[in-house]
Amino acid sequence: MTPLQRRLSLTLGVTQLLAWGTTYYVPATMIDAVAADLGASRTVLLGAFSWAVLIAGFCAPAIGGFIDRHGGRPVLAAGQLVTAAGLLVLAAAPSVPWWYAAWTVLGVGMALALYDTAFSTVGRLLGAEARPAMTGITLIAGFGGTLGFPMGTWLAAHWGWRPAVVLYAGIAVLIILPMILFLIPRAGPVPPPAPRRADEAAAPTPQRRRFLFLLLATFVTLRASIGAVVTIHLLLLLTGVGLTTAEAVLCAMVIGPSQVASRMVEWRLARFLTPMKSAWVGAVMLPVGVLLLLGGAPAVVFAVCYGISNGILTITRGVLPMHVFGPQGYATLMGRMALPSQVSQALAPTLVAPLLLLVSAQAALGAMGLIAALAMLCLVPVGRRG
Repeated sequence: MTPLQRRLSLTLGVTQLLAWGTTYYVPATMIDAVAADLGASRTVLLGAFSWAVLIAGFCAPAIGGFIDRHGGRPVLAAGQLVTAAGLLVLAAAPSVPWWYAAWTVLGVGMALALYDTAFSTVGRLLGAEARPAMTGITLIAGFGGTLGFPMGTWLAAHWGWRPAVVLYAGIAVLIILPMILFLIPRAGPVPPPAPRRADEAAAPTPQRRRFLFLLLATFVTLRASIGAVVTIHLLLLLTGVGLTTAEAVLCAMVIGPSQVASRMVEWRLARFLTPMKSAWVGAVMLPVGVLLLLGGAPAVVFAVCYGISNGILTITRGVLPMHVFGPQGYATLMGRMALPSQVSQALAPTLVAPLLLLVSAQAALGAMGLIAALAMLCLVPVGRRG
């Protein structure tokens, strides 16, 4: 890694770790306390989080265009201020409408502050040399759940959820914001398109470029939908295949370390693996895990395969568009790709929930494996270009 790559990896890795832990995991760790305080059901309150993810998705294209023109540092900084404001409104919420209003603000904050913006910032600064820094960011930020779950649970139990959320706002302004302002450099002028090398494939026509973008966005969206369903319904699926609740929780805990381990391996082998080959590895591991589980393998094998798949594809989401389309307009491309992905993540768990009551866990897992396998077909034409 160059000094700038290392600096961006460490800075954005740590700030993403804190940003995810203090926003995305608030509902999972504090929802019971909030429900008792506001006198509302968990379902109603969790709907606000889905609403926030939708808001983030619709903000993404405009944010990507801004980063292409002006760089990502002001966007990341604004994200912490907006997030802090949303958290303070959340802490003061006296009723469900206020809760939804706070998550509306937090949806904008998450759009400005989380992975897609971080990847776009690195892409704008480093261009085609962004891959090592993106991998480094995910290595550190991959522990967001490892930090967010115990921290949020402990604070809600010992301090109360409102003081905990105020503390999170302080972390955004007093820790994350200074790191962004002092450690992330300003972006220079928009670079002109690099001249094409003699051994380089000709640039795709606009029609071909739209086709490749559609395929890649479809792949990312389908896998994001599966990821959202697994995140919300994993324990239900695992108990449905015969595990006790305790066994299902232990099995779910394997996913996080598997994600981080896969990213470490990808980082070590990056010189031998193109981003396209890494994408194929990440894409195939989920169908393989489902086949093994349905074939009688222990559920922990599925958890490891899913963790490896999700870990690699988190990097792929940032690296593969750069590899296929180049650095010109990269942030705008990422913003456009984030819109359907975020919308699917917001809607898929709710839409799938009633279906899980009608079919067996084995059938649901088989359907997810089949969808993941069909999504892989989108990579075939993309791979020819990549």
